[in-house]
Amino acid sequence: MPDRKHAPKIVDAVNFDLHLKPTDKFTLDNGIAVYTINAGAEEVLSFEWVFFAGNSYEEQNLVAASANFLLRNGTSKRTAFQINEHFEYYGAYLNRACYNETATISLHCLAKHVNELMPVVRELISDSVLPQDELDIYKQNMKQRLAVSLKKSDFVASRLIDVYLFGKDHPYGKFSSVEEFDVLNRNQLLEFYKKYYQQGKLVLFVAGKLPANLPALLNKYFGDLPNHATATPVTSVTPAAEKKFRIINDADGVQGSIRIARPFPNRHHPDFMKVMMLNTLFGGFFGSRLMSNIREDKGYTYGIHSYLLNHMHDSAWMISTEAGKDVCEATITEVYKEMKELREELVDDEELLLVRNYMMGGILGDLDGPFQIIARWKNIVLNNLSEQYFYDSINTIKTISAEELQQLAQKYLQPEDFYELVVV
Repeated sequence: MPDRKHAPKIVDAVNFDLHLKPTDKFTLDNGIAVYTINAGAEEVLSFEWVFFAGNSYEEQNLVAASANFLLRNGTSKRTAFQINEHFEYYGAYLNRACYNETATISLHCLAKHVNELMPVVRELISDSVLPQDELDIYKQNMKQRLAVSLKKSDFVASRLIDVYLFGKDHPYGKFSSVEEFDVLNRNQLLEFYKKYYQQGKLVLFVAGKLPANLPALLNKYFGDLPNHATATPVTSVTPAAEKKFRIINDADGVQGSIRIARPFPNRHHPDFMKVMMLNTLFGGFFGSRLMSNIREDKGYTYGIHSYLLNHMHDSAWMISTEAGKDVCEATITEVYKEMKELREELVDDEELLLVRNYMMGGILGDLDGPFQIIARWKNIVLNNLSEQYFYDSINTIKTISAEELQQLAQKYLQPEDFYELVVV
């Protein structure tokens, strides 16, 4: 019997001994790697087909994202309506997404319906026709959405800061325009689809209560795809020469969107894990220095956050917030004040323990269930990391010292290294 007269002992999350459930890997006949997590109490499954078909691979802006969006909008056998109706009939959720390096098709479904759903996913990969009428509707909708978004200061700020950091021709710095939607044509999309979906490289991630015949099932529907490797595009970063920008997007606007950012190495750099800890302390959670000062004390904003961009190659350290336009400059001053304190003063033990517990608790939440675990593995696999990266991250959280954090602040939190942007 549990002792209900006394509260259970409180244990700091930093003392937990966390382990990442290993993934099982097998290979289809054509060399497609499949990573699986067999876990969970419910008869549900998550599939994610990951193609190397992000906007880094396109020769004209918007081609990758548009081709990805139209994947489920018609095959030679089914219309867009019939495709959506099929997945809805079986209570499944099908989605697609396009990123910088990769593009995905994802499916969440009941395990008992997997045999009815796999053939249609196969159709999307090998037989999508990207219909002209669906492309016309897509272009019209996207132009209307863009027109609305361009009136919002946060949308404009997020576009421009990427241009300043990476350059307008870099995949991370490109953004959409009405003119580029206008010149999109179906032949471009079909060419891209053929090269990067029908014949391109594919990795598959599956999680949930896996059926015993999963390898045979996946091999039946996807084991004969060409799966040709494609060359990784070579891109160069061309950051802006100027570092301070003030943009008037709406002369009558009452709020400004602030972005302060600097280039930063990706997760293969030896400082990356340690800086994740420094970033959390600085502006990475609700109890951070930036939030305590600029939200709680000064009342300049409802929220301010800092984070490392989740890019595979070139990355950046970003501070992002919205504030009244009359206090935007004061907000920036306070951001630099917090940087200065981290450079000059050691973090005390109590605050450091708070950040350790927060980060360990976040990892614990990320391991809660098969879908979250496979997401961890996806990040490891696609970034060419090993399982040891997970344990090295935990060790860093548990052992990094206040002195190391101060040294990192002195190295990376120098105001002259940061781009400043305010859009009103």
